[in-house]
Amino acid sequence: MTKHKTGTREQWLAERLELLQAEKELTRRGDELARRRQELPWVRIDKRYTFETDEGNASLADLFRGRSQLLIYHFMFGPDYTAGCPSCSAIADGFNGSVVHLANHDVTLAAVSRAPLAKLQAYKRRMGWTFPWASSSGNTFNYDFHVTHTKEEWTAGAVEYNFRSMDLRLPASGENDPFITQLTASVGTDWPTYRQEGPGMSAFVLEDGVVYHTYSAYERGVDGLWGMYQWLDRAPKGRNETGLWWRRHDEYDKS
Repeated sequence: MTKHKTGTREQWLAERLELLQAEKELTRRGDELARRRQELPWVRIDKRYTFETDEGNASLADLFRGRSQLLIYHFMFGPDYTAGCPSCSAIADGFNGSVVHLANHDVTLAAVSRAPLAKLQAYKRRMGWTFPWASSSGNTFNYDFHVTHTKEEWTAGAVEYNFRSMDLRLPASGENDPFITQLTASVGTDWPTYRQEGPGMSAFVLEDGVVYHTYSAYERGVDGLWGMYQWLDRAPKGRNETGLWWRRHDEYDKS
């Protein structure tokens, strides 16, 4: 017998209509926030970056692939990782279907990571992904956009992430925290090596040959890009999370 409240169809409909009004308010609020994102001042990028790509070395402007807008997902895959972050991998599973639609709307969607290109290519084949993925192993792009942190920042406990100074060193639970143990084991590293990288996304525009940075988001700011969470938020039991419940899509049968 369920412990959740039950009711008649009429009762359900009455409450659903009330909820619908709140959902509409949230949609309108989301539209307003999107407008404010687009009104942020553009910041000119004069620094030269060279990325490794499937097509050879590329500048930041080259990553646009002839389009005027570029969305970059900062994928957590450090040089010492043996595999991509499982959380980033779950998010990236939704990229393939979006890339073609965005490309035909003057937007290029790509991922950037610090791991060498050969590692990214091998992992991409394993995951069956086709979206563009560039290596920033030879430049400071990840550091400049605060998704990779220096050893000095880590040691000082003052990492600049999500627009504030944070201490990302081990929590009170330490390395024996089951969640941390699972995360670090999943990429073959220890916690400082794993968390030297951070998730995020950044947006850029190319106008008159000049690249401008327009937006970045980190932490829960990328929740909306994680497709399965949008579905779970509409499922009867919601996210219903216990620990690291997700896997890379080819690992479920092994767990």
